[in-house]
Amino acid sequence: MTVLFVTAFLVTGFSVTAFSVTAKSDIGISMTSRSKVSFQAKVSFRPSLAFVMLVLFMGVLWLAGGASRGEVPGQIVVRTASWLVLIVMAVFGRRVDRSFARPAWIFLAVAIAIAVLQLLPLPPALWHMLPGREIIAKAGGADAVRLWQSWSLVPSETLNALASLVVPFVVLLLAAALTQKERAWLPGMLLLFVIASMLLGIFQFSGAFADNPLINDTPGAVGGTFANRNHFALFLALGCLLVPVWTFREGRQLRWRGPAGLGMMGLFTLTILACGSRAGMALGALAILIAGLIARHGLRREFRRAPRWVPPVVVGGIIALFASLVLISIVADRAVSVQRSFALDVGQDIRSRALPTVLDMTRSVFPAGSGLGSFDAMFRIHEPVDLLKPTYFNHAHNDFIEIVLDAGLPGLLTLLAALIWWGWASTRAWRSTGKHGTGKSGAMLPMLGSATLLLVLIASIFDYPARTPMIMAMVVLAAAWLSGHSDGDMEPALPKADHHL
Repeated sequence: MTVLFVTAFLVTGFSVTAFSVTAKSDIGISMTSRSKVSFQAKVSFRPSLAFVMLVLFMGVLWLAGGASRGEVPGQIVVRTASWLVLIVMAVFGRRVDRSFARPAWIFLAVAIAIAVLQLLPLPPALWHMLPGREIIAKAGGADAVRLWQSWSLVPSETLNALASLVVPFVVLLLAAALTQKERAWLPGMLLLFVIASMLLGIFQFSGAFADNPLINDTPGAVGGTFANRNHFALFLALGCLLVPVWTFREGRQLRWRGPAGLGMMGLFTLTILACGSRAGMALGALAILIAGLIARHGLRREFRRAPRWVPPVVVGGIIALFASLVLISIVADRAVSVQRSFALDVGQDIRSRALPTVLDMTRSVFPAGSGLGSFDAMFRIHEPVDLLKPTYFNHAHNDFIEIVLDAGLPGLLTLLAALIWWGWASTRAWRSTGKHGTGKSGAMLPMLGSATLLLVLIASIFDYPARTPMIMAMVVLAAAWLSGHSDGDMEPALPKADHHL
């Protein structure tokens, strides 16, 4: 019921937005003609099947895609929805744009190939040559010499990792089937989901019981629809990046969108402070800074006729506003993230204490790797006595190290290639703002993609956000935006050479 309500709200909201965008006319047309054009635009608008399916699918991810563990009920819901979407699109869907987001398709294909190869059985002689297999060989006894075994030491977890990749595949497929106009609506659609998570987080912070049976959340914690407060804080920080794109989409003037966007960012900031994520504070501050850079051309356009003293006063007022919000939150004893920062004892932090063991594990299986999703089992084998505790250490809390541990040299090369591509594409995106920086969505989307991936990369240094289906979807959409396809959607000011003026 929640997913259907959110979906109906989104489709209705974007339909109204699209109607207002398409109802443009020349200055010389009378008001009556404008009304007719606007009415005709409203009547003629129909969202494509891909757009409706994407909104529905994102609603499912919002409700059930906030956990990374493979055994939670939400994974069943998410993956069932993924295959249903694939079936519907195969039967009724339109032909997709094959040139859309090629880098994202390539990296996804490589990840799928690595997972498939790790599941293939290897001859005994070849398998025993792989590093880190000694303890498994000893446990297998004499039969281990004759058995064909998979590259992965924990094939069931690798199979689960392979199954999880259906989520980014579906998101990319649906995004590739959208029209250009519908792709421009994606930031606004995602922003609505961030707002919904924020409202749920505020509801949780008020002390109300809001347990989600589909994810392994902690009762009483402020996590929105996520099982991990750090992932929730990252999601809110990504919302701060979406605000300027929504505000200045297609060169629109501020009007009511400016105050509304500023208010949303203020609420995102307060919710990050309330959720108790230490890393979220840094990510939120960085997101606000980058959001200002994304919005700078739109703000410059808005203030082009204002006196010179107006822009610095406005910027200073915004900085003072956010500083006041943070200060009031601290004074009112509502900034749980700040309190946890002062209470942190690095010497007792399990993540820092486990890092030497994780590095030893990585070296012991390199360059073959232990198999995607095998960290839990591998750490139980190598876990020292002084790290034993009632709860288990589920991930390395550094996805860069865990990728190398799981996928070995192929994973390392893929990771380096992805980082190099991100750096090259980001440089191209931010430099192009000098040519296309007019505040239009086509110029802002690559910057949004670059900044989104930057926040996820930083968060991956101390956590594992990209392993949750919802953040997976955000990552692949960001990669699609950064691929530069949106710049191609922008029509040039002059007609093509074979057209008359």
